[in-house]
Amino acid sequence: MTGFDGLAGQHVLVVGGSSGIGQAVAAMAARHGASVTIAGRDAARLAAAVATVGGEGAALDMLDETAVEAFFASREPFDHVIVTAAQLRSGPIRDLPLADAKATFDSKFWGSYVIARHAKIVDGGSLTLTLGAGGRRPRAGRAAVAAATVAVEGLTRVLASEFAPVRVNCVSPGLVDTPLLRSVRPASSPPPPQPVARVASPEEIAFQILACAVNPFMTGAIVDVDGGLALT
Repeated sequence: MTGFDGLAGQHVLVVGGSSGIGQAVAAMAARHGASVTIAGRDAARLAAAVATVGGEGAALDMLDETAVEAFFASREPFDHVIVTAAQLRSGPIRDLPLADAKATFDSKFWGSYVIARHAKIVDGGSLTLTLGAGGRRPRAGRAAVAAATVAVEGLTRVLASEFAPVRVNCVSPGLVDTPLLRSVRPASSPPPPQPVARVASPEEIAFQILACAVNPFMTGAIVDVDGGLALT
């Protein structure tokens, strides 16, 4: 197998593929010959992503366990399932409403848990989850995000043991040029103080996610793709 050649003819599900990193993953997989299903909650963004990437769109809320179970029950097993979806809320513990903190944990951890619980994946296939710098490099004001992402890290390692021969890995991006980041970080912001002093493109993170998916000897790994942010 060379590069992503192994994706040709395989079926890839990207949960959260209607924007940002997830859409980049779906587009890259499609370019390498995969059949792609993009799952997301927002119908308009989902339709736009399918129009751009191709493949199939599926309306799915990963916190709705009944819907997730029904979705996988109606499908043949996927070769690769990738989860990039999350709705995160940040703020100091004394300021962030408890409901927002719980919603962050629900979205990041329990959403991944529900997908893992019901996903149908072929033997030798893969499940790839995503973390974020908020957990790997925790900072003030990011308690809910940090707790949720650390929980996903632990979940990844447990699933890698439980799900074998399905492989389970996790990618932890740093700052990525997505609509979410642009909404809170102006384009005029100075470069981040890290060895690679810039923000990543979604495609750079998508490359690593798909590398985890197709590498047949990789499981239980947590991979930082953060420009060296963890060193600062």
